[in-house]
Amino acid sequence: MVNWILKKIFGSKNQRELRRLAPNVRRINEFDEQFKSLSDDALRAKTVAWKEELIKISEPEEQWRRLEEILPEAFAVVKNAARRLKERNHTFTVCDQPMTWDMVHFDVQLVGGMVLHRGRIAEMATGEGKTLVATLPLYLNALTGRGSHLVTVNDYLARRDAEWMGQLYSFLGLTVGCIQHDQEPDVRRQQYACDITYGTNSEFGFDYLRDNGMATTREQQVQRGYHYAIVDEVDSILIDEARTPLIISGPATISTHQYDKWKPLIEQLVRKQTMLCNRVASEAAEAFEKGDAELGGRLMFKVKLGQPRNKQLLRMMEDPDKRRAIDKAELSFYTDTRKEELFQLKEELFFTIDEKSNEADLSEQGRTFLNPEDPNAFVLPDLISEFTEIDLDANLSDEEKDKRKSERQEHCDSQAERIHNISNLLRAYCVFDKDVQYVVEDNKVVIVDEFTGRKMPGRRWSDGLHQAVEAKEGVQIDRETQTLATITIQNYFRLYQKLAGMTGTAETEAAEFHDIYKLDVNVIPTNRPVARQDSNDRIYKTRREKYNAVINEIREHHTKRQPVLVGTVSVEASELLSRMLKREKIPHNVLNAKFHMQEAEIVARAGQPGTVTISTNMAGRGTDIKLGPGVTEIGGLFVLGTERHEARRIDRQLRGRCARQGDPGASRFYVSFEDDLMRNFGAADRMTKIMERFGLEEGQELEHRWLNKSVETAQKRVEQRNYLIRKRTLDFDDVMNMQREVVYTYRNEVIDSEEPRTLIYEVIDEAVPAKLKEYLDVDEPNYGGLIHWVNTTFPLGLTKEKGQFETRSVDENAQFLIGKIKDAYERKSSHEEPSAVKSLERYIILNAIDRLWQEHLYAMDALREGVYLRGYAQKDPLIEYKTEAYDMFVDLMANIKNEVLHNLFRSTSNLQAFENFLATLPQFLLRQDAPTAPTANAPARARQPQPAMAGVAMDGDGADEMSIDLPVRRSLPKVGRNEPCPCGSGKKYKNCCGRTA
Repeated sequence: MVNWILKKIFGSKNQRELRRLAPNVRRINEFDEQFKSLSDDALRAKTVAWKEELIKISEPEEQWRRLEEILPEAFAVVKNAARRLKERNHTFTVCDQPMTWDMVHFDVQLVGGMVLHRGRIAEMATGEGKTLVATLPLYLNALTGRGSHLVTVNDYLARRDAEWMGQLYSFLGLTVGCIQHDQEPDVRRQQYACDITYGTNSEFGFDYLRDNGMATTREQQVQRGYHYAIVDEVDSILIDEARTPLIISGPATISTHQYDKWKPLIEQLVRKQTMLCNRVASEAAEAFEKGDAELGGRLMFKVKLGQPRNKQLLRMMEDPDKRRAIDKAELSFYTDTRKEELFQLKEELFFTIDEKSNEADLSEQGRTFLNPEDPNAFVLPDLISEFTEIDLDANLSDEEKDKRKSERQEHCDSQAERIHNISNLLRAYCVFDKDVQYVVEDNKVVIVDEFTGRKMPGRRWSDGLHQAVEAKEGVQIDRETQTLATITIQNYFRLYQKLAGMTGTAETEAAEFHDIYKLDVNVIPTNRPVARQDSNDRIYKTRREKYNAVINEIREHHTKRQPVLVGTVSVEASELLSRMLKREKIPHNVLNAKFHMQEAEIVARAGQPGTVTISTNMAGRGTDIKLGPGVTEIGGLFVLGTERHEARRIDRQLRGRCARQGDPGASRFYVSFEDDLMRNFGAADRMTKIMERFGLEEGQELEHRWLNKSVETAQKRVEQRNYLIRKRTLDFDDVMNMQREVVYTYRNEVIDSEEPRTLIYEVIDEAVPAKLKEYLDVDEPNYGGLIHWVNTTFPLGLTKEKGQFETRSVDENAQFLIGKIKDAYERKSSHEEPSAVKSLERYIILNAIDRLWQEHLYAMDALREGVYLRGYAQKDPLIEYKTEAYDMFVDLMANIKNEVLHNLFRSTSNLQAFENFLATLPQFLLRQDAPTAPTANAPARARQPQPAMAGVAMDGDGADEMSIDLPVRRSLPKVGRNEPCPCGSGKKYKNCCGRTA
């Protein structure tokens, strides 16, 4: 009550924020009046003067302060330029379509521009000109010379907006770039070098990964920093897209999947489960007929566990009595006292399906069907216990122990692979439906975006799930992919020093924007009052009744030539409605989302008289629907939602497609209790009682604002669940993000370094002492192991006598070795081509970073998958993940340094340079007795093995000399075993000199 009174007196927080901006709006309009007398060149001169001033300011905070000071004047310059273009009827082409400039900024758009400049989200209704609003802060922030980015949802909108708004920027003397999917790196670099750059979130993100994870020179990198960005349709990009990380992947080196092998058995298993569920459903129907509601409810709950979309189950759910019996049975089984009964009920099935989490789980009966002869086929062996037993077995030699351990490890890997493949195939058959989650095109499985209904070619589900779906559909099974570089959308956009966003629907997700991105939401008032009439939802028992009512409503509006926009939640629902409308002979357009440009044209025409347009709820975003002639008089555009979406803002987005700029319009949603939202998250039990109380008949609907609240409550539950999933994903990715920043910073330091040798020497200075401590800073120093490591890594040819490591401390030994290694490296470098040495040194470090980072990503993926199991041991998986990830990262950085040392003397700019280097070394054969074909005058020498480390020749004289082994070469042509011996004895070679070979 107190809050309500305070709001009435002082206004809401949003209203107070907007009141603070009002004086600036007046100042902008005053400057605009003054600038009307200026020439075009004088107006452009202001841009040049501000750029020269701001580029001289090096501190970002000082730049922000100065931008705030010039904001009213700069915004007035943009508004004045827009007016000049309109007054001159400036014509141009956008995406090959002729256009005339007809826009000047409204006062509410100036407010929106100020909100965006200050790093917040501006919620502006559809049709309020967000595209034009963005020109104000983009122009202002581009004056710093650091670049401003505008992020859109698809390539078409990026190109359209860059060409459209580019007229304004070009008039003011700024350059505009646009990133498109198929551009070459040189072109991309030019686009990023522009003052303002348009592009999609995935293109910006992938360019970041390529620049930091794959480029080997500064010339290969295209981006130039993360200064300021505005995200258009910010809720779609930062929330809907955020659950899918951006991943650059390459084919895995090995592929061990067994999907082809298990597919026939899984198909049989699914058929048997279907037959079982149908039989149980028939028994339940008989029980209901006999009046035994308790048994009928129990049996149908069993069907729900095994096949949630069973047709008989869905039909029974339409009956209030049966629905209540099923819900009652479900509630009773989930009480603590009946946990064992629930387990037994699940064991009567072959597998159970959890629709909410998209999981399918085999029962013991299912496991027996798949592997009747092996009861342990789905049990992973306890490797720790088995390894301990092997180690304690005194009868085994070390080699035998290693062999047995390797065998047990291979067996465990094979078991895990089988379990994983079968689990994925079950999910593919039971949870993922064709034309809902994916479509099949050109012998490939293409994922369909659950929010937009758009196809996403090139994207694949991870963890082998995509291969399982490919096996199910009988298309080519592509090789598994390995992650080369990855980042989440959240962490990419958190790189920007200042981030802003705009959309028509952000208020319902304000808490998430603040928690994750530290972005506040300001709701900008509309230029004219909204005239849309939002009707209460109409709620039906079944989908069949709902769709019949939808068709009737469409026919009613179509008869009076009122345009109708029909929103669906899936491609499947769109196609079903299309078939029903064809039967009724009602002409219509279906947005198939194949081409963004075509999609935008269809949406733009959706306001013409008599037009019926079917689209997924989010298709065609960014395109205004303008009303055709005579449509205003018959009520404007009518928006009809065939189902409530999981997220309220997507329903609001659909509603906002009509009644732009004060136009008339109306909207209504149709809901049934069979909709996924209502089945999984709706208050089904309470709804059933309401239906029973009203005694609804076939085709009758419920309609009341209280019911709207019930649907909204279900949506809030899903939103909260999805938010927690995204938050958890981010908590885990934050660990990876810190590691990524360290690795990418080091990588860029290598690329940018003018003297990479200093970095090589830093590695030597850090890695060599650490290695010496491993061998010497222990109870029993391992001098032999140290000498072996030194001689296999560097061409030093050290012996125990030469090294004299016993006579020095660990630190003194480290300095002794570091000096020798650096001398050897200087000597090697002197033989390389001077122009190529720096590139070679960079390559040595970058190659080590990239190879080991990719292996680290693979290991981190495996850790993340398995760490959840530790929850069963009452341990927090996140804390366990952070602890182990830190240890793995420490090992990674140490391994990178060791890899650099390993490759230091194994890399060359060209073969001739390396041979020149080898020629300067004392050369010794590893085996002085190597068999050569002796002649009659030179008999074969007796074999005298020389003491030598692997790959290193010992030099008794030159203590300071580097040495290297060369492969043994024959002095004469090779002699076959059965040929005459060259010594002249007359015997075969194998019976003469060849016996000693």
